[in-house]
Amino acid sequence: MNHHAYLINTAMKITFNIDYHTNWGESLYITGDVPELGSGDKSKAIRLTPYGNTHRTTIDIAQAKAAIHYRYFLKREDGTERNEWGDDRTLRFDPRLTGASIIDRWHVLPWNKPYYSSAFTDCICRHAPQAPAYTTPGMLQFVVEAPMILPGQILAIAGSCPELGDWDPAMSPVMNHSDFPVWKVEIPIAGLPREIEYKFVVLEESTRKVLGWERGDNRRLLLPDTDGDESLVVAGLFFENPMPLWRGSGVAIPVFSLRSEQDFGAGDFYDLMPMVDWAESTGQKFIQLLPVNDTTMSGTWTDSYPYNANSTFALHPMYLRLQAMGELRDRKRQSHFDALARELNSLPEVDYERVNKAKNEFTRDLFNEQGAETLNSPDFADFVKANESWLLPYAAFCVLRDRYRTADPSAWEEYAVYDAARIAAFISINRHDIDYVLYIQYHLHCQMKHVRDYAHSHGVALKGDIPIGISRHSVDAWTSPELFNLGCSAGAPPDDFSVLGQNWGFPTYNWEVMSRDGFAWWKARFRKMAEYFDAYRIDHVLGFFRIWQIPLDAVHGLLGVFNPALPMTPEEMRGRYGFDFEPGIFTKPFVMDYMLTDFFGDLTQEVCATFLDKAGYGRYRLKSAFATQRQVADYFATMPDDDRNTRLCNGLLGLIDDVLFIEDPYEKDKYHPRIAAQYTYVYRSLSDHQRWCFDRLYNDFYYHRHNDFWREKAMWKLPPLIDSTSMLVCAEDLGMIPACVPSVMSELEILSLEIQRMPKNPAEKFGNTHNYPSLSVCTTSTHDMGGIRQWWEENREATQRYFNDVLCRQGEAPFYAEPWICRDILNLNLKSPSMLCILPLQDWMSSDGALRRQDPHEEQINVPANPRHYWRYRMHITLEQLKANDDFNASIRRMVEDSGR
Repeated sequence: MNHHAYLINTAMKITFNIDYHTNWGESLYITGDVPELGSGDKSKAIRLTPYGNTHRTTIDIAQAKAAIHYRYFLKREDGTERNEWGDDRTLRFDPRLTGASIIDRWHVLPWNKPYYSSAFTDCICRHAPQAPAYTTPGMLQFVVEAPMILPGQILAIAGSCPELGDWDPAMSPVMNHSDFPVWKVEIPIAGLPREIEYKFVVLEESTRKVLGWERGDNRRLLLPDTDGDESLVVAGLFFENPMPLWRGSGVAIPVFSLRSEQDFGAGDFYDLMPMVDWAESTGQKFIQLLPVNDTTMSGTWTDSYPYNANSTFALHPMYLRLQAMGELRDRKRQSHFDALARELNSLPEVDYERVNKAKNEFTRDLFNEQGAETLNSPDFADFVKANESWLLPYAAFCVLRDRYRTADPSAWEEYAVYDAARIAAFISINRHDIDYVLYIQYHLHCQMKHVRDYAHSHGVALKGDIPIGISRHSVDAWTSPELFNLGCSAGAPPDDFSVLGQNWGFPTYNWEVMSRDGFAWWKARFRKMAEYFDAYRIDHVLGFFRIWQIPLDAVHGLLGVFNPALPMTPEEMRGRYGFDFEPGIFTKPFVMDYMLTDFFGDLTQEVCATFLDKAGYGRYRLKSAFATQRQVADYFATMPDDDRNTRLCNGLLGLIDDVLFIEDPYEKDKYHPRIAAQYTYVYRSLSDHQRWCFDRLYNDFYYHRHNDFWREKAMWKLPPLIDSTSMLVCAEDLGMIPACVPSVMSELEILSLEIQRMPKNPAEKFGNTHNYPSLSVCTTSTHDMGGIRQWWEENREATQRYFNDVLCRQGEAPFYAEPWICRDILNLNLKSPSMLCILPLQDWMSSDGALRRQDPHEEQINVPANPRHYWRYRMHITLEQLKANDDFNASIRRMVEDSGR
């Protein structure tokens, strides 16, 4: 019997020592999961006694423990605290141990924090399981953190005594990785010299060949006096890795875009397993996906937008692999669905409505036939219990949505306002329909967990996507409306994607309310995602600094303002910038007779008669029925959809955009300069001096005024959220980037997004891939833009410049992006310093003339300028065909290997 499998009732004395320089009014404490350390209650933590820069305390544990978990924290007289970075420390004790002395170091945020993420510890650097390492009597134990030891490598300790191999790596003790990325090793204390020099060394596991000695001078340890049976633990060490910085590659593809012979007209979760196989065979380590949450609102193709989920926790039923759930006993019905699957799967694109309708019909039939077996299983009961806080409200939401034929809770009569007791009663009397929803989510959970485990076993990390917004018609907004600002919409200022800005329609977040429980909703959202993913992309990370907030009566993003912000008073504009503010002129649409023909041409007289009232001196104002963009859009939504009405609608929306300032929605008589105001007619009407004053005001407002303010807001929100899981944090930081963003992302070690055709430096036409930051993800395209080949054909001038200046090719650029051009572009990104190079599958395939799709315009996933875009792109070949294309796969692997990834 293993002597570590039971406990001996022996008291144990543990002395904790830590080097830390405290200032006046600061005290160091230790807390842990045993009563002697406060049982995790920081108010009962033990204060350490300072001895110079060393702080010490001794505790007597009456009942021996197999393991304790503990951490240090600093407390100041003003009540503030400083906490260590990372997880609790763990010590496992041999039951015979009576005493131990721990020599610790404070855990600071390491420079290589991303490598501590589960993407590395559970996937890329995954090591075979190993028996735990215990602290045993009379032994000296070294504890060091070393996350970037790859499979097939081991860590050893070499030093200046025979017990450490006398500096011979072949004779040095190999360390235990059972708590990876923590490594431990023990050597007998008896006979050790008073002073030891040592270093850690990376070895090849199979041959013990030296791969690298750690950087820096030799480490030194002066052994303190110890009793014969006492152990000494030297902990809190960080390995100084001598190896080159790890860089990896990956592929980006939405789940619905995958295509296999087993599909039902759209990609599903199980398609990710052959995708993992393909990634592994080509040397890639990441698969990046779009959001996979349920978006079912109307049951139409408009639900295809993956960033408009009805729940931030529920998975989309479309991603079920039906065959894994079972077959119908009704063979005729099963044959019907088999034939329908073949038909839908042969289509070039996703038929969103038919796919979801068919899958819903099949799973309802299967549930009616066999659902009781699942509902009665212990695993199902465990799943419901672990997720009931979001799962039961979501199930009620789905049933109510279908019953009332709308996802808008305001139409749900007595259920319009969420009431927990009323919904509990509704659930109890609609048990069959509720259980069906639970049944679907259970199978989705099981399938996605199976896929994640499969990816782990192949050393591939799955990267998910956290949308910045939630739908105003979602479970979250229904059950917790206080967390959101439902009276406005989130969006984005004008950019390369949309000159009118973007209006996403999502409510913004009420961060003040969210903070009251420590951002519990966000943390729960992240933790749920961590069940399936080891990395994630924060969609529009700028929204954590400030969000572009648009009033509900606006359509265009141009009429938005930043929230939070520091709006200006008229007195400040006049006193600081010399600008004379006139609210009656500058905050109302500027409509003059001389500009109307620019907007409406031959329709001008009709516009004046139908939509405008004269205001004198050649100025007009919009009639009250058309005073807002929403009124205009709603009016034309009832009219025939033709070119004439489109011209009228767009022209009127443009007139309403023509303001110089927007009043702050929360602080009256304070104002924001309208974004891109220099393109308005009202700006052109200013005198030269007033334009100069306005430009000073505008530039200060958008590029300087808010930097410290927004940095503070981001550092209030982001740290607790990203620390709530061990996932690797990446961010989409495109658009109008405040100057404070790069420093915050660098401090928190969040990977930025780098796209060569969208350089961060406005002075550059194209980004320099050789200068990308290490903590970044580089890519050639995103789902919001055309791929390499489509971009190449869009702007001949840009293509020619890129061909000559970036690819360093002479002469005239080819009209089409030939495969060799695509390979050159891929290689530029692969050879960049970015930690990750994750490329769309379409761009990977662009490098093979025989394999790639004929028309590159069929490969774009989304068109951001079109709010009603149909998300339906699918691969034009199957995953089986992709995996079987040996020449293409070998070429991808060569490119990856040659780049050092």
